[in-house]
Amino acid sequence: MPEGDTVWLTAHRLHAALAGRPLLRADLRVPQLATTDLAGRRMLEVVPRGKHLMARLEGGLTLHSHLRMDGAWHLYAPGERWRGGPAHQVRAVLENEARTAVGYRLPVLELLPTAEEGDVVGHLGPDLLGPDWEPARALAALSGRPERPVGEALLDQRNLAGIGNVYVSELCFLRGVTPWTPFGEVTAPEKLVVLAKRLLEANKSRPGHVTTGDTRRGRTNWVYGREHQPCLRCGTPVRRAEHGEDGRTRVAYWCPRCQRGPTPSAG
Repeated sequence: MPEGDTVWLTAHRLHAALAGRPLLRADLRVPQLATTDLAGRRMLEVVPRGKHLMARLEGGLTLHSHLRMDGAWHLYAPGERWRGGPAHQVRAVLENEARTAVGYRLPVLELLPTAEEGDVVGHLGPDLLGPDWEPARALAALSGRPERPVGEALLDQRNLAGIGNVYVSELCFLRGVTPWTPFGEVTAPEKLVVLAKRLLEANKSRPGHVTTGDTRRGRTNWVYGREHQPCLRCGTPVRRAEHGEDGRTRVAYWCPRCQRGPTPSAG
């Protein structure tokens, strides 16, 4: 699933390409929107909210999309060949005189009154990259269930919005705890919140999630995606295991030497 910084960058690229111009074409390829005609409406802005994208149009409408695991928006010049995937994966086409935005594999695409955006994003906690960011509020939400594994607490968008699997593994490594450590046992949890903000801010204007400060291939992350490879700090082989709540399965990576705390029985 894309992290909050990826969604932020996507929103800002879409905003630069679409905002302030009328749509010449809006082809929404989901059954409930197949007959919707947005041509002629001016795009006001495209803004991120956690991992959600809100494309606001004149007339009080918002096109809401969520990338989930595989979704993506691509931008093309007029006449340029689309390269984001086969045609049957296209879910939305937004075109003005200068650019064409194509949404691929979007699991969530809906049109709603702008005044009702709260119905789909009102449950989210403070956005790490948004104007509503409040570290004290995020910390209070995370601390509300001290027995909860820190990995699950960080992934819960109701606590703070924008963290995904990559940053969970990397944040836990940098704070020296496993993702299964109860949040109440994390030393100086306020530093965890500050670090999360710092990492997303550092990566929001570029593709990828560099947490080591090293942009060389294979060295951008401390543990994420590095199962069986040596830890970049101590050389111990990195381990991988699944975790999750409410029937949702996620993947975590950790170094058994650099990180203290409970671990799965296997992985």
